[in-house]
Amino acid sequence: MVSACIRRVTRAAFITTSLFALLATAGFAQPASAPPEAEVETPPIENVAFDRRQGEPGKFDYYVLALSWSPSYCQAAQERAPNRAPDQQCSGRPFSFVVHGLWPQYERGFPSYCQVPAPRLNRDIVGGMLDLMPSPRLIFHEWDRHGTCSGLSPHAYFETVRKARAVVKIPADYLELDKPITVTPGAVAEAFVKANPGLSRANFAIACDRKRLTEIRVCIGKDFSFHDCAEVTRRSCRLNTIVMPAVRGG
Repeated sequence: MVSACIRRVTRAAFITTSLFALLATAGFAQPASAPPEAEVETPPIENVAFDRRQGEPGKFDYYVLALSWSPSYCQAAQERAPNRAPDQQCSGRPFSFVVHGLWPQYERGFPSYCQVPAPRLNRDIVGGMLDLMPSPRLIFHEWDRHGTCSGLSPHAYFETVRKARAVVKIPADYLELDKPITVTPGAVAEAFVKANPGLSRANFAIACDRKRLTEIRVCIGKDFSFHDCAEVTRRSCRLNTIVMPAVRGG
């Protein structure tokens, strides 16, 4: 009887081991580590979607247009990796505000990576966006993470990016900043309000790192009107003063 029990246990163990091996061979094993994400800053907007529509392309409330102050990005990148060759954004022609991204947003949280794998981008689309987003890697990353949640084709999404960018006028003082300046977040906000009729402090946020202005995040409806967005504005920069590095070559 004891020998029979031992044979049954041994047989069960063999079957279990064989089953796990079969599942692994069929692709059910734990996946290998994903490749590192493109080196772009993660927005400090709540990355938890409290919304039943989570992950449904095209199902969102408004967009966040993130305009990055390019001199701050380049200066921070140089500080992080002084021996690394600068990327295209920091080595070609000088830029002031550039488009970081256009992010579909819920009233609380936002969707991301709504199609995996994402539909591939045509090379012509990437090349056609470099005047606004001067980094191919950034363009691919933004499409994968945010564009796939827009419910639009790649062509239509990047046309929407261009239309949203055209809605926001950059204050003249910031177009060709020839020397670093120290400003308050409130002064930057007022400059944008003054330059954009219809824009209010309830429609956008000033983003910063520990010392620099990094971005302006403007909330825009699907109809391209300015949109109130408490979720975004409550995360605006809280420093008393921030630095705006000069536009390169200034």
